[in-house]
Amino acid sequence: MTIDIQEEHGNWKKNVVLFQKSDTRKSVWQLINTIVPFLGLWWAAYLCLSVSIWITLPLAMLASGFFVRIFIIFHDCCHHSFFKSRRANEIVGIITGILTCFPYHQWKYEHAVHHATSGNLGRRGTGDMWTLTVNEYKQLSFVKRTVYRVYRNPVMMFGVGPVHLFLNQYRFNRKGAGKKERVNTHVTNFTLIAILTGLSFILGWKSVLLVEGPILYLAGIVGIWLFYVQHQFEHSYFEKSDKWDYVRAALQGSSFYQLPKILQWLTGNIGYHHVHHLGPKVPNYYLQQMHESTELFCNVPAVTLASSLHALRYRLWDEESHRFVAFNEVAMEPLGRRVIISQLYNVTRLIGMLFKRLKSQS
Repeated sequence: MTIDIQEEHGNWKKNVVLFQKSDTRKSVWQLINTIVPFLGLWWAAYLCLSVSIWITLPLAMLASGFFVRIFIIFHDCCHHSFFKSRRANEIVGIITGILTCFPYHQWKYEHAVHHATSGNLGRRGTGDMWTLTVNEYKQLSFVKRTVYRVYRNPVMMFGVGPVHLFLNQYRFNRKGAGKKERVNTHVTNFTLIAILTGLSFILGWKSVLLVEGPILYLAGIVGIWLFYVQHQFEHSYFEKSDKWDYVRAALQGSSFYQLPKILQWLTGNIGYHHVHHLGPKVPNYYLQQMHESTELFCNVPAVTLASSLHALRYRLWDEESHRFVAFNEVAMEPLGRRVIISQLYNVTRLIGMLFKRLKSQS
């Protein structure tokens, strides 16, 4: 049965309200069945270092799955959907933020912007991935095209991305952050330093690195991948501001990622991303139930574990065909020899200036 989104506009809010409620028992139980196994696996991975690193690594891999699940709890707290009390959401959010290395208030702000602007071509740049349209890409210089290609390369995105995410992106305050947000970022950083320093003194820095390092790195890859595939699939939704629609952005621009049950559990049902974007205050443990409660979601874009791998080739949004395309699908006019030489000269000059600056500071 085909459901027209415009016809359902009057009903979608009623569907959301039914599930826009938290259950304290479910929330507390989720905290227990997530954090306790995570800490247990972390400790087991450490103990197994004395036996073999090859026993530690599988345990760290499993722990990274629970790390992702802790992040989903943190994510729900940022939406104030995990508990009825705003204060409880904030306290648990700050604690789970420290466990997952994210400052609560900064991430909360950026993620709120993401929800308010997802799929809006006129409001890109906060809480999203760098995405250009075909026409924008064609207008770039050779150097800027190269930078964009490097950014969108899977090796860079999933190989270097986790390192950037944990060590750089959320370690500093954003421009224009308020006092509360700035303080929270500093407190998160200092707490992380204190915890890691304490563990290093007690267990040894090499042991901490060999356990925490793989957990962070693997969880980072999974997190970036989930965020990528949730919006960067072939027939997603992107429109200019005057045509952008919140409901269409949720139902057409957010994927239904059909994961195996164990992965669905570890990722806190976030595969029901279309439901989450339509009702961000619906707790993760009600997302599947809400999806199954209405015909509104019967034609949302579904992505399987296998089909999601095709998303790796998508680089640019084509406004004419309303789909993501690969670089090799875009017909580019060849750059003249003089233009290429000029741009390479500019790159060389920039590198030279950078070395001079570094030398003068040494």
